[in-house]
Amino acid sequence: MKKIIFITGTSTGFGKLTTITLSKAGYHIIAGMRDVAGKNASPAQELAALPNVDVVEIDVTDDESVKSAFTGVLAKYGQIDVLINNAAVTGFGLLEAYSIDQIKKMFEVNFYGVIRTYQEVLPAMRKQKKGLIINITSGASGHTLPFMVPYLASKFGVETISEGLQDELAEYNIENVTIQPGVYPTEMTNGSKAGVHSDKPEITTAYGQAATDKFNAIGGALFGKMAQYNMDPQTIAEGILTLVNMQDGTRPLRFPLDAIAEGTDKEFIEARAANKAKWVAKYTA
Repeated sequence: MKKIIFITGTSTGFGKLTTITLSKAGYHIIAGMRDVAGKNASPAQELAALPNVDVVEIDVTDDESVKSAFTGVLAKYGQIDVLINNAAVTGFGLLEAYSIDQIKKMFEVNFYGVIRTYQEVLPAMRKQKKGLIINITSGASGHTLPFMVPYLASKFGVETISEGLQDELAEYNIENVTIQPGVYPTEMTNGSKAGVHSDKPEITTAYGQAATDKFNAIGGALFGKMAQYNMDPQTIAEGILTLVNMQDGTRPLRFPLDAIAEGTDKEFIEARAANKAKWVAKYTA
């Protein structure tokens, strides 16, 4: 039987490209997205026309929607071999200029949405004693940046989920991998997909022109590097295919895909893992 792969956030960007790529590779894809009969009807129809693709309605911010989607897939196929948590929103602004409610909106998608999918898929994967969960985080999820604090906090939270569960799920042979993509030209970065931005303009104004200039400089640098390195979103889809094709038990916990970093992201990940091992050893010796 072909592997059953459930992907969230497939109407645009990495999710859509990954659906297309894995479909071509012969896998059976469950392409999850919101509002398949409304605003996302066009991408839903496009993906449903591909070989081995089922499009399902799922809103990762809604408990019942997530439960319904996974219950339906498991009832139809009896298993889910791979879950790819791709659905996410981005956002920019000063931390002080974010209301608590606005930050909660971001976490409902980026953080709690991931927990919801885990809780629905894990019972089946534990029964199978096998599974793979791939979480898309951020190139900066090992550290933070100004004007992106809530977004990166939500993504670093997913790194924490993945790292902790790698140990919790080891006896069930369920692997967890995070992908750190860096900055790519997708609907999330070009402004065509709505983000969850700071919503207290009076606070932003109070910070003055210096903060605005710093924000613009950081944004200009990021987008300039994206163009300089010709960052192609298909890289992420191909990276996911590589992970899916890898032999069970050999996948890394973290899988950075950021050409702009020129290997420094890998160095950071390796150094952090080495330091963690030494730190944990102090508690277990």
